[in-house]
Parts: sequence; structure tokens; C-alpha cells
Amino acid sequence: SLCLVCAVIVSLTSVQLRPLQKANKAKDLLYPPDKEGLLLLEEAELLLLGAEVRAVGSGTRTLKDATNEAIRDWVTSVETTHYIIGSVVGPDPFPRMVRDFQAVIGRETREQILEITGRLPSAVFACVGGGSNAIGIFDSFLSDKEVRLIGVEAAGTGIETGQHAASLAVGKPGVLHGSFSYLLQDEDGQVSPAHSVAAGLDYPGVGPEHSYLKDIGRAEYTAVTDQDALDAFHRLAELEGIIPALESAHAIAYVLKVAAKYRNDGPVVVCLSGRGDKDVSHVAQIEGNEPLV
Repeated sequence: SLCLVCAVIVSLTSVQLRPLQKANKAKDLLYPPDKEGLLLLEEAELLLLGAEVRAVGSGTRTLKDATNEAIRDWVTSVETTHYIIGSVVGPDPFPRMVRDFQAVIGRETREQILEITGRLPSAVFACVGGGSNAIGIFDSFLSDKEVRLIGVEAAGTGIETGQHAASLAVGKPGVLHGSFSYLLQDEDGQVSPAHSVAAGLDYPGVGPEHSYLKDIGRAEYTAVTDQDALDAFHRLAELEGIIPALESAHAIAYVLKVAAKYRNDGPVVVCLSGRGDKDVSHVAQIEGNEPLV
């Protein structure tokens, strides 16, 4: 252990704190909260490890605003602070750095599927918000033209409603957090709010390499709704005993829609970017049940 002071800045939507939604939105919320606040597993673990967790109360209080606050904090204390981000968004070299670290997903996947099946997959599916897990698994298959790479974004309540996070599907080129990529933006170029049932996909942009892969036609991108993801969340849990993250459930949902098309093409790979422990209470609340304490 390096015994470094760690401050983690998260979006308010990533901490399911129903009582705290009544708090003053103009102020940052520092944890631990009062006894009425319900911390998600991830935040509880960070506190246990000694981190200070700050939930952003500004802007739309989503991943975009958490990134804003983290960068703002970093640039005012660069002599004593390291900026660490888990997604492939932001200024260079961070998208490349995160991709290179996340590429272990693709290397291990490639090695294991060749060992098990003796062939490459016909397609690789992954959810895409900022796109770190997707670029991590895609990276090792980029030169294999026979392997389709398919990213699944969040269609939210439906693309037509405007309540979504499908920046590759309907976004336009623009600059956000120091990188040029596809963004959700209005006619004046102002960044539009994003929406997804999965906090990790609730971002109005995407990593620039995904935009590049889309433009050159090497990867394909689609989107599924909140309800599709919730249905897939339940189905995987019931059939396989695996509770996926809601982010991953978007990829699962799309695979369930198109699996029959690949029946004769060989195996497909779906990237499960995280476990769903963090989402169980959130899903229960959405479906009308009391969140678990």
C-alpha cells in the first residue's frame, strides 16, 4: 500500500440514495451520509478502503458532471494529485492509457476461446457508455476481419423520446472533456442530457476510438432500451445464476434479440463488464419494491 489520500468523485445517479435526492442540489454531497442514506455496495467498499467519496450535486449530476468535477479538482492541484479515470473518455493520453490497461480483457478472451473452441468467435458484443470495457475486448480482435465487433448503447426510454445515451447512434461530432468524438448535443452545440437506467452508460459522449471504429466501418453500434436491459438482467440471473451489471445487461439484451442469426456461424462472445450486486436495490426500486438495506 502507498498510503495515498484518495478522493473518488461519482455521479449522484450512481449512488442510489433516494432520501438524499431531496438534498440541496447546489452543494456537493460528502459521504458518509446520515443514517437515512442508502449507500451502494461500491461506495461502501470505497469508504471501507479509506477513500473520500463525493457525489456531485451540480449540473445533471451524471457521469459527465462527475468527470467535470474530477478534472476541475485535478487541474487545481496537479503538483500533488494524480487524475485516474476508468473510461476511455477525456483528453489524450487517458483514452489510450485506459484502452491499453483494459485490453487484458480481449487478450484473455481470445486466448480462452481459441483454447476451448479452436476458433475465433463470429462476433463480440459489449455495452458502450464511454466504452472502456468494449474497447478493451475489441482491441485484440481488430485485425480479425471475420470477427464482427458490436457495441450496444443505451436507448433509455426510446431514441425517439430523447431520453437516451446513444451518442454513436444519433450524436454529432463535437468536443467534450478534451476529446473530439460523437456527442449528444443540441442545434447550438450545447451538450444534451443523457439518460440510462445504468449509471455507467449515462454519458452524452463516447471514447474517440469508438467514433473512429464506427467511421471506418470496423465496429457496429446499436442500442437497446432500459426495459430491454431490465428484462435481460432478470433472464441471465434466472437461467444462469449470474447477476450482471445493468450496463452489461444492455449487451445481453441485444444478443438475445439476434442470437438466432448466429446459430450456424459459430460461437459469440458477450463481455460482462461487471457484476450486478450494485444494481439489485436499484432494480428493486424501479420495479416497485423497497430497496434492500
